[in-house]
Amino acid sequence: MKVVHTKSDLRAARALLPANTGFVPTMGALHAGHMALVQAARAASDVVVVSIFVNPTQFGNPEDLAKYPDTLAEDLAQLEAAGVDLVFCPTAAQMYPEGADTIVETPKLAGMLMGALRPGHFRGVATVVTKLFNLVQPARAWFGQKDYQQVLVIRQMVRDLEIPVEIVAHATVREPDGLAMSSRNLRLTAEDRAASTILSQALNAAQTMAAQGGTPDQIVEKVSAQITAEPRANLQSVDIRGAADLCELPDAPLASHAVLLLAADFGPVLLIDNAILTP
Repeated sequence: MKVVHTKSDLRAARALLPANTGFVPTMGALHAGHMALVQAARAASDVVVVSIFVNPTQFGNPEDLAKYPDTLAEDLAQLEAAGVDLVFCPTAAQMYPEGADTIVETPKLAGMLMGALRPGHFRGVATVVTKLFNLVQPARAWFGQKDYQQVLVIRQMVRDLEIPVEIVAHATVREPDGLAMSSRNLRLTAEDRAASTILSQALNAAQTMAAQGGTPDQIVEKVSAQITAEPRANLQSVDIRGAADLCELPDAPLASHAVLLLAADFGPVLLIDNAILTP
């Protein structure tokens, strides 16, 4: 496995790679969810490239950025064991050199839901992913479905900018008790970790209600009550939108697939999760 730290070294290595390159962009602190993306990329690609870069422009809170876990040595060991061919680990100065002034944004998608809760977040995501796609030039890139809105933002971005990369969404990988795997989970206290399972429990209840003909308002009311009944959960948002484009839905039994998106704080840690609701 080759590890490079500069854009020039990445370009030199990329010139030697075949066209069927799979790419998994990450911010490190790798867990089984990340490795599932790597395994899917490995199965479908001639070579696999992984990036590890904690992108400062998608963090609204500097304290949140400072506390992001740094497990680079362990991450590289996992990637080598998984058969990754190339790892790109740039610095912020490499990705955003002095004088850099261009941003990439999908205003409609980036301004709603999690984008409204975390202003500027998806602008930072879209900008850095565009830069990474231009550097790596993969045929396909894998993203976790836990970050559902992010996947839609990136798909919109590559479609609008004619970027020739196929975006593959991988199902959310969960802990045995249902909690969606996330690097943020490392920051949960033992008490908050135990309480956080309320999110997956609420999603399961919502799926049952949708199958029984529940309306979006009924489901949101039930889910909100279930989460707020957990004293350690500080509910930030509960939304049901069209699964394809996050459009608003009428308050009637679901006629097509919808997505339920949750966000809640447990102590200082914001957790998100989602589930596809089938009518």
